[in-house]
Amino acid sequence: MLPITLTYAGLLGLLFLLLSAWVVKRRAQFKVMIGEGDAPQMLAAIRAHGNFAEYVPLTLVLLALCELAGTAPLWLHLGGGTLLLGRILHAIGIQLPKAPNPARLFGTLLFWFSLALLSLLALQAGIMAS
Repeated sequence: MLPITLTYAGLLGLLFLLLSAWVVKRRAQFKVMIGEGDAPQMLAAIRAHGNFAEYVPLTLVLLALCELAGTAPLWLHLGGGTLLLGRILHAIGIQLPKAPNPARLFGTLLFWFSLALLSLLALQAGIMAS
Protein backbone atom coordinates (compact mmCIF):
# COMPACT_ATOMS: atom_id res chain seq x y z
CA MET A 1 0.00 0.00 0.00
CA LEU A 2 2.98 2.36 0.41
CA PRO A 3 1.63 4.08 3.55
CA ILE A 4 4.63 6.37 4.02
CA THR A 5 4.61 7.58 0.42
CA LEU A 6 0.83 8.01 0.52
CA THR A 7 1.11 10.15 3.65
CA TYR A 8 3.71 12.49 2.17
CA ALA A 9 1.97 12.55 -1.22
CA GLY A 10 -1.25 13.60 0.50
CA LEU A 11 0.45 16.35 2.51
CA LEU A 12 2.36 17.59 -0.51
CA GLY A 13 -0.83 17.48 -2.59
CA LEU A 14 -2.49 19.79 -0.06
CA LEU A 15 0.52 22.11 -0.19
CA PHE A 16 0.30 22.16 -4.00
CA LEU A 17 -3.39 23.04 -3.70
CA LEU A 18 -2.50 25.95 -1.40
CA LEU A 19 0.14 27.16 -3.86
CA SER A 20 -2.42 26.91 -6.68
CA ALA A 21 -4.93 28.96 -4.67
CA TRP A 22 -2.19 31.51 -3.92
CA VAL A 23 -1.58 31.97 -7.68
CA VAL A 24 -5.31 32.46 -8.27
CA LYS A 25 -5.50 34.95 -5.40
CA ARG A 26 -2.57 36.92 -6.80
CA ARG A 27 -4.09 36.87 -10.30
CA ALA A 28 -7.30 38.39 -8.95
CA GLN A 29 -5.39 40.86 -6.76
CA PHE A 30 -3.23 42.16 -9.62
CA LYS A 31 -5.79 41.58 -12.39
CA VAL A 32 -3.38 39.39 -14.36
CA MET A 33 -5.00 36.44 -16.09
CA ILE A 34 -2.02 35.31 -18.22
CA GLY A 35 1.66 35.62 -17.38
CA GLU A 36 2.95 37.65 -14.45
CA GLY A 37 2.11 41.20 -15.55
CA ASP A 38 4.09 43.95 -13.83
CA ALA A 39 3.79 42.56 -10.31
CA PRO A 40 6.86 40.82 -8.85
CA GLN A 41 4.52 39.21 -6.28
CA MET A 42 2.66 37.54 -9.14
CA LEU A 43 5.87 36.09 -10.54
CA ALA A 44 6.86 34.87 -7.07
CA ALA A 45 3.57 32.99 -6.67
CA ILE A 46 3.88 31.49 -10.14
CA ARG A 47 7.45 30.35 -9.50
CA ALA A 48 6.64 28.85 -6.08
CA HIS A 49 3.89 26.82 -7.77
CA GLY A 50 5.97 25.95 -10.83
CA ASN A 51 9.07 25.03 -8.86
CA PHE A 52 7.00 22.65 -6.76
CA ALA A 53 5.50 21.07 -9.89
CA GLU A 54 8.95 20.66 -11.43
CA TYR A 55 10.70 18.93 -8.54
CA VAL A 56 8.22 17.19 -6.24
CA PRO A 57 6.91 14.47 -8.62
CA LEU A 58 10.31 12.86 -9.22
CA THR A 59 11.11 12.95 -5.52
CA LEU A 60 7.79 11.29 -4.67
CA VAL A 61 8.48 8.60 -7.29
CA LEU A 62 11.86 7.95 -5.66
CA LEU A 63 10.18 7.77 -2.25
CA ALA A 64 7.64 5.23 -3.55
CA LEU A 65 10.31 3.12 -5.25
CA CYS A 66 12.42 3.09 -2.10
CA GLU A 67 9.39 2.06 -0.06
CA LEU A 68 8.61 -0.73 -2.55
CA ALA A 69 12.23 -1.87 -2.34
CA GLY A 70 11.92 -2.27 1.43
CA THR A 71 13.95 0.73 2.57
CA ALA A 72 13.70 1.19 6.34
CA PRO A 73 10.86 3.52 7.43
CA LEU A 74 13.30 5.82 9.24
CA TRP A 75 15.05 6.63 5.94
CA LEU A 76 11.74 7.06 4.14
CA HIS A 77 10.47 9.48 6.78
CA LEU A 78 13.76 11.36 6.70
CA GLY A 79 13.46 11.76 2.92
CA GLY A 80 9.75 12.55 2.94
CA GLY A 81 9.91 14.85 5.95
CA THR A 82 12.79 16.92 4.60
CA LEU A 83 11.01 17.11 1.24
CA LEU A 84 7.84 18.43 2.89
CA LEU A 85 9.62 20.87 5.20
CA GLY A 86 11.88 22.04 2.37
CA ARG A 87 8.95 22.74 0.06
CA ILE A 88 7.07 24.63 2.80
CA LEU A 89 10.10 26.79 3.57
CA HIS A 90 10.82 27.38 -0.11
CA ALA A 91 7.22 28.43 -0.77
CA ILE A 92 7.41 30.92 2.11
CA GLY A 93 10.86 32.17 1.18
CA ILE A 94 10.12 32.76 -2.50
CA GLN A 95 7.21 35.01 -1.50
CA LEU A 96 9.42 37.30 0.60
CA PRO A 97 10.60 40.43 -1.18
CA LYS A 98 14.09 40.25 0.34
CA ALA A 99 16.22 37.67 -1.45
CA PRO A 100 18.17 35.71 -0.59
CA ASN A 101 16.49 34.87 2.70
CA PRO A 102 16.86 32.03 5.22
CA ALA A 103 13.50 30.38 4.44
CA ARG A 104 14.26 30.03 0.74
CA LEU A 105 17.88 28.98 1.34
CA PHE A 106 17.03 26.30 3.92
CA GLY A 107 14.00 25.20 1.90
CA THR A 108 16.20 24.63 -1.13
CA LEU A 109 18.90 22.87 0.89
CA LEU A 110 16.38 20.56 2.57
CA PHE A 111 14.83 19.71 -0.77
CA TRP A 112 18.23 18.97 -2.30
CA PHE A 113 19.06 16.79 0.71
CA SER A 114 15.80 14.87 0.23
CA LEU A 115 16.38 14.38 -3.49
CA ALA A 116 19.98 13.28 -2.94
CA LEU A 117 19.09 10.93 -0.09
CA LEU A 118 16.23 9.25 -1.93
CA SER A 119 18.30 9.01 -5.13
CA LEU A 120 21.14 7.31 -3.26
CA LEU A 121 18.75 4.98 -1.44
CA ALA A 122 17.13 4.04 -4.76
CA LEU A 123 20.54 3.47 -6.32
CA GLN A 124 21.62 1.29 -3.39
CA ALA A 125 18.38 -0.75 -3.58
CA GLY A 126 18.79 -1.18 -7.32
CA ILE A 127 22.39 -2.34 -7.04
CA MET A 128 21.60 -4.71 -4.17
CA ALA A 129 18.68 -6.24 -6.10
CA SER A 130 20.70 -6.94 -9.25
